[in-house]
Amino acid sequence: MKRFFSISLLLLFVTAISAQLDRSTPPKPGPAPKIQLGDFKKFTLPNGLKVIVVENHKVPMISYSLSLDIEPPLEGDAAGYVQIAGKMMRAGTTNHSKAEIDETIDFLGATLSTSSKGIFARSLTRHSEELLGLMSDILFNPAFPQEELEKIIKQETTGIQAAKDDPEYIASNVAGILLYGKDDPYGEIETEQTLENVTIEKCRNYYNTYFRPNVAYLVIVGDITPKEAKSQARKYFGSWKEASVPMNYHQFPLGYNEPKVVIANKEGANQSTIEVTHTVMLTPGNPDEIKTSLMNQVLGGGSFNARLFQNLREDKAFTYGAYSNLDSDERVGSFSASAKVRTSVTDSALHEILIEMNRMRTELVSDEDLSLVKNVLIGSFSRSLEDPQSIARFARNIEQYDLPKNYYETYLEKVEAVTPQEIQDMAKKYLHPENAIILAVGNADEIREKMAAFSPSGKVTQYNFYGNIVEKKAAAKNVTPQEIVANYIQAIGGAPALQNVRDIQTVSAMTVQGMPLEIISAQKAPNKMCVETIMQGNTVSKQVFDGEKGKVISPMGEQEIQGEMLQYMKESALLFPEL
Repeated sequence: MKRFFSISLLLLFVTAISAQLDRSTPPKPGPAPKIQLGDFKKFTLPNGLKVIVVENHKVPMISYSLSLDIEPPLEGDAAGYVQIAGKMMRAGTTNHSKAEIDETIDFLGATLSTSSKGIFARSLTRHSEELLGLMSDILFNPAFPQEELEKIIKQETTGIQAAKDDPEYIASNVAGILLYGKDDPYGEIETEQTLENVTIEKCRNYYNTYFRPNVAYLVIVGDITPKEAKSQARKYFGSWKEASVPMNYHQFPLGYNEPKVVIANKEGANQSTIEVTHTVMLTPGNPDEIKTSLMNQVLGGGSFNARLFQNLREDKAFTYGAYSNLDSDERVGSFSASAKVRTSVTDSALHEILIEMNRMRTELVSDEDLSLVKNVLIGSFSRSLEDPQSIARFARNIEQYDLPKNYYETYLEKVEAVTPQEIQDMAKKYLHPENAIILAVGNADEIREKMAAFSPSGKVTQYNFYGNIVEKKAAAKNVTPQEIVANYIQAIGGAPALQNVRDIQTVSAMTVQGMPLEIISAQKAPNKMCVETIMQGNTVSKQVFDGEKGKVISPMGEQEIQGEMLQYMKESALLFPEL
């Protein structure tokens, strides 16, 4: 009885309290929490290597992040060799083959990766000596084996061929050249031709020139004391020889005096990849960086409440998502707003993007909307602290960009302090639709006229995958359909080569409502075909054409194909109908 009385009394108390709460108004946010990154220590070795140590004894893990503070060189007719040189450092040393390195890393349960600007490694604390031994061997003794270079070039070339059908990749190439220029490291494009000029000598020369301790940072994060870290740094990196490193200077891109309207063709596209982009002068650690991050979050930073998302998806149903990015950079920052939309609304979607960019500059964001994006940024920042690489990056940034030592510890306080007026000020300063590049990749013939509306001169320039201008040329008056087909056959390899192809198999895989689906299409010269659909390992249908007759086999039985469907299968079964 007493228990029943106590429960009743508790329910009455909760009901009374609930009745007094005003649930229509969200509670006011509390003060921004303090972030404890851990005090870091720093020292410099005699060879100029700057070492930063962040103690973190929560887990027995330790990471080593070696990074170069350099400006990339212009690669010219061998564009791609700098990135490849970074990959090649992981491809074997004079003491260990790539296979031996992989085996050792797997045995230690460690991580080790290389790039053109450094090396990252992580392991359990008890394996740190073995890991550093391997890391320093890679740093000091890369072998640059010719067979690995050939393998990487083949992989890169295959990637380029696949990317030619990717509208986002096409947009990236074209935008990069227009933003920075072909004679700028940021605007250079890796092509099949430039890869042919990549040599072991170029890779080794890059390594010998730029991998020097006097332009490097070593950030050690994890279960280690500063004393132990200093001992390891001296032991494994103290013999690294310093040398002068070129200071590559590249001019800030000039930009445009009015919108630059461009298109690129994606054969057979039923949608357009659109982008509005321009350069910005925003360096890491700039006092505006946090404010611009919030401004970008309001515009299109990725949340469902962002204005581009609400406008283009929720209101207009133009796309599944529309986003924007505003990135700082040591030399040239950039802004971009992008989406994938139906071809028919290419111009309408771009119009709405420009409207939202201008609205950021002319209207104050509401306190409620600003509070929402602050929560997003705070959450993202807090999650990043779980990754040792983030902490290593923060510690390095403080040193490299001369930031206050408590810059990241007070990050959340700075976020909370940003006002709607400051958001508008950032938009006025960093959003420039009046001289942006307005780009669409899709069916060029359908979107060309639509895009002209954004150009004050009415000019629309078409570019190809490699960022070269496409000149529209009329066909000669006396050209015949047979000549066009003959030229096409020659372009894809020539009739003799195509006639030597005896069979083709295409395997497509996807997931439908969580279930794996596979479609295997097999063709055999001169005109036989079988298309098999497999779901969860079981054949659900099979279409067969033997050169004369066709049939469909399914769980319902066999059915002979006739009429238009049979004629369609006859045409589809030909390996190269152009012949």
